Amino acid sequence: MIELPFSESCERNKKPILGALEQVLPEKGLVLEIGSCTGQHIVFFARALPHLTWQPSDQKTYLAGLTSRIGQEGSQNILDAIELDVTNTWPDCRFDAVYSANTAHIMSWPSVRFMFAGVGEILRRGGIFCLYGPFNEERRFTAKSNEDFDRSLRARDPAMGIRDIEALETLAHGHQLVLAEQVRLPANNSLLVFRKIEGLADV
Repeated sequence: MIELPFSESCERNKKPILGALEQVLPEKGLVLEIGSCTGQHIVFFARALPHLTWQPSDQKTYLAGLTSRIGQEGSQNILDAIELDVTNTWPDCRFDAVYSANTAHIMSWPSVRFMFAGVGEILRRGGIFCLYGPFNEERRFTAKSNEDFDRSLRARDPAMGIRDIEALETLAHGHQLVLAEQVRLPANNSLLVFRKIEGLADV
């Protein structure tokens, strides 16, 4: 049996995130996860929410481990993992919801812009985009731990860093997405829930 990739943080946060997702995801439909990585989240969510069909995705580097986990632990409502680089080609289909965890702060800001543009294109009208992670509010860190984390990220790559909610909200608006809710979760993280509303004026 292949040793599966494992993330301790994914294991810690999957239950609180599930509790939030249960309140906002649709009763049925197709959900794309951007950056499935180890697959721990999507396997856990798919079992708990069998009324939804889940599409895992990630960059090519992570697909082997992701595919192994889905093969060993996956549910019938998880599709085969697909390669997705937010700066490149997106799936040629529509989704009822999109979920992504701990991606915005490890992407460059141009990549974050590509992600929101892609999500705005593939979401159905009324669909939601759930983005989990640490975020700044009013350009300020919400906790000392987040400030330390941001410093460590920028030491690795100056293009990384915790994003401001207000900047994300403005970016989202330009792609027909509005911030409908912020769900505060443990360890100074939040789930930002954006909803697609067609006809918004560009910003």
